[in-house]
Amino acid sequence: MINQSMIKISNLHKRFGKVHALRGVNLDIGQGELFAYLGPNGSGKTTTIRILTSLTNPTEGEAFLNGYSVLKQRLDAKMQCGVVAQHINLDNELTVEENLSIHGMLFGMSKKDRAMAIDEFLEYVDLADRKKTLIKQLSGGLKRRVMIARALMHRPKIVFLDEPTVGLDPSIRRKIWSFIKKAQNDGATILLTTHYIEEAEFLADRVAFLDTGSIITIDSPQNLMDRMGAWALDTMNNGDISTEYFKSREQAEASAQGRQYSGFTVRRVNLEDAFIALTGKKAIGEAAPAKSSHGGAHSSGHGHGGHGSHQKGGR
Repeated sequence: MINQSMIKISNLHKRFGKVHALRGVNLDIGQGELFAYLGPNGSGKTTTIRILTSLTNPTEGEAFLNGYSVLKQRLDAKMQCGVVAQHINLDNELTVEENLSIHGMLFGMSKKDRAMAIDEFLEYVDLADRKKTLIKQLSGGLKRRVMIARALMHRPKIVFLDEPTVGLDPSIRRKIWSFIKKAQNDGATILLTTHYIEEAEFLADRVAFLDTGSIITIDSPQNLMDRMGAWALDTMNNGDISTEYFKSREQAEASAQGRQYSGFTVRRVNLEDAFIALTGKKAIGEAAPAKSSHGGAHSSGHGHGGHGSHQKGGR
């Protein structure tokens, strides 16, 4: 059951000439929810964020942030949110502290409140010792942490994270995940756009699958995986990979016996399986047909377990 609606989108359309980027999107995200918005490149994720943050207008439809219209009450709506953009947008010639201080001024924070918030949120992202460091002297991962601190320092009720870990090493990405969950635990409502499926699987309360500007489905990661089964059998033959799904590992391994193939993997089902089954595409890159055969019943097994076993050659 959804709590108080913090992000509400009704029949949102966006056209760029002949390109129909959003096709009647509807969303209702509750207070304190971490909602993941998944889709391949060009599916409309960033366009949605740009509309919600008043950077572009929809062709049709309406959106509200904590009850404020992003079209008719722009300033009030903007005050509700913090944004971590997809691309680094810090001033490289200023220090970490100066970047955050300017942001606080834009949100009407007093000098005293800015100073307290800067110290608090740099501690929050483990950068207290980098306050006087120039942005250009930081790595990409550290810059992302500064952007998270900046987005949170005015204590917004809603946080937009547009591909916040793109291009980062796995260990750094997981560090960013911990900051995201901490922000949710502190009461923020979070809309996360990502094409890293495991990111949404680990973090999100609910996910929406977006494809060519339309939402295909909305549900919890677990429920979406349960539709597939608990275990997956990937088989390779003549360069083609096919996947079947089963209720148990024993069923998957039994099905692998007696076949002719160049190799197979038995693994836990993950959220990407559900995404490919529903959209026929990977979450990133070109469209690719999903060669899947749904061979099992539903189960509650979670998909974080990764690969179970690998074997080569048929029997």
